[in-house]
Amino acid sequence: MALVTARTFAKSNVRPPAVAGTFYPGERAELEASVRQYLERAKTEIGVSDGPPPKAVIAPHAGYVYSGLTAAAAYNALAPAGSIIRRVVLLGPCHRVAVRGLALPSADSFATPLGNVPVDQGLARKILALPQVSVFDDTHKDDHALEVHLPFLQVVLEQFSIVPLIVGQATSEEVMEVMEALWGGPETLILISSDLSHYLPYADAQKSDDAARQAIERLDGLGLGDEAACGRHSIRPLLSLARQKGMQVQTLDVRNSGDTAGTKDKVVGYGSWLFREGGARKETEDAFGGQTRAMLDAHGSSLLKLGAASILNHLGGQKQMRLEMKDFPEPLHDNGACFVTLNKDGNLRGCIGSIQAHRPLITDAAENAGRAAFRDPRFKPLAAEELSQHDITMHISVLSPQVPMNFSSEADLVSQLRPGLDGVVLQDQDKRGVFLPVVWEQLPEPQEFFTHLKRKAGLPDDHWSATVQAWRYVTEGVSSEEMDNADEFWTPS
Repeated sequence: MALVTARTFAKSNVRPPAVAGTFYPGERAELEASVRQYLERAKTEIGVSDGPPPKAVIAPHAGYVYSGLTAAAAYNALAPAGSIIRRVVLLGPCHRVAVRGLALPSADSFATPLGNVPVDQGLARKILALPQVSVFDDTHKDDHALEVHLPFLQVVLEQFSIVPLIVGQATSEEVMEVMEALWGGPETLILISSDLSHYLPYADAQKSDDAARQAIERLDGLGLGDEAACGRHSIRPLLSLARQKGMQVQTLDVRNSGDTAGTKDKVVGYGSWLFREGGARKETEDAFGGQTRAMLDAHGSSLLKLGAASILNHLGGQKQMRLEMKDFPEPLHDNGACFVTLNKDGNLRGCIGSIQAHRPLITDAAENAGRAAFRDPRFKPLAAEELSQHDITMHISVLSPQVPMNFSSEADLVSQLRPGLDGVVLQDQDKRGVFLPVVWEQLPEPQEFFTHLKRKAGLPDDHWSATVQAWRYVTEGVSSEEMDNADEFWTPS
C-alpha cells in the first residue's frame, strides 16, 4: 500500500463503482428506478421537511434495502436546491484500509451506473496544503461509505462535483479545519456519511441510537459516544461548527435494520439529519419554549418532588438516591440540563446546575437538588431543622441549548443582551461564569449584568480580550410555590 503525497492528480483516472450490484442495483435503469422509489416512499412514510435547503446532512451508507429509506428522507430535502448545489463535500469513515488524517483519491471522477461524477480537483489541491490531508487510493478503492450516496445525488441534483474524503484517525480540530476550508456558500453541501450503532440486539440499538439522536439535536459532540456512530470523527466536528455558527438541526428519521430488511438479534442503526444556517436562534428558542413549557406543565410537579426526595434522602442518611426510570414519566427520560435553586424565607439558600444536557433530566434534577442543598460552597449544608423552621422553596430551571454569540467588542456583546430573557455563559481561557435569566431581577441593566458576570468568572471588571467567548440560552421553570399543597412540599411521600 503506497501513500501518495504528490500534489497533482492523474488525468482521466476514474474510480469505478465498488458496490454496484450489491449495495444498490448495478444496472442504470434499475438503479434510477430504485432511487426514485425510495424518494417517493420517504415522502409518504417519513414526510418532506419544510424550510430552506440544508447546508449539511448526515445520512446512512448501508445497502439500500436496509437504509435507503432513511437516506432518501435527507435527499428529498435537497431537491428544491437541485440547481443551486454545485459541490458536495463528502466525509465518511474508512471500512477497508485505515488511514491517518483525511484521505483524497487521485481519481478525477467517481463512476456509478448513472454516470461519472467529477472530483473538484481545484478544491482538492487547496486542502492538500493542510498537513492532515493526503492522497491515499487504497482506502477509497473498495469502500462504500461515499459511493452509496452518489446515485441519490445524481437524481436530485442537476450538475455537481464532489470533494470525497475518507476520515481516519483525525482530531475534531483537524476535521473542522478541513470543513471550514471547504464550507463555501449555498452552492456547497457538507454530507456526513454515517450509520449509528452496530450489531446490538434490537432494544439495545434503539436505546443507543436514541442517545445519539439526542446528542446530535443538542449539537453535543462530547455526548456522542465512541460506539454511537461509525462516522463520529466527522459528526463531532460538524456539531461543533453547527454550534459555533448558530445552525438549526432537524431529525428526519431514526430506525435500524430490524425495521427494514434484517433480523432483530443483531442490528445496525441508521439516522438522517439536516443542518440549516440562519434563523436558528429564534426557531430553536420557540421550539424549546413550547415543548419544555408543555412538559413542565404536565410533569413539573414530578420533577420538583424528585428534587425534594433527593434532599430528604440525604438528610435521612443515604448519600445517593437510586432512580428507576420506569417510575417517572417518559418525557423526563430525555437528556436535559437544569439548575436547582433553593430559597430560604425569600433569600438564596443554594443554587447548582448543569449548563449542557449530558444525562436524563430526572438524574440531572435529583443530583443538582442534592448539590444545591449540601454542596454550594457559598452556604453551609442544609440542616433538617431548616425545613421545619423556615420557608424553603425550590425552583427548577430547564435550560435550552446554548447559542454562540458573535461580537466585535464588549460594547457589541452587551448591546445584544436581552434583559429578562437571556441566560449567559461567559468564558475566557480557563475562566468561566454563568448567569441564569433570573439574575436580571437583581441586575436589570445590561452593562451591570455583564460586569457582575465577569466577576463571577473570576475576571476583573475592566477585563476584555480577543479570546472572550459567550453563549446565550433561555429557560423554562417550575416552582414549588406554584404547586397544590405547597405547604406539604417537604413532607416525605
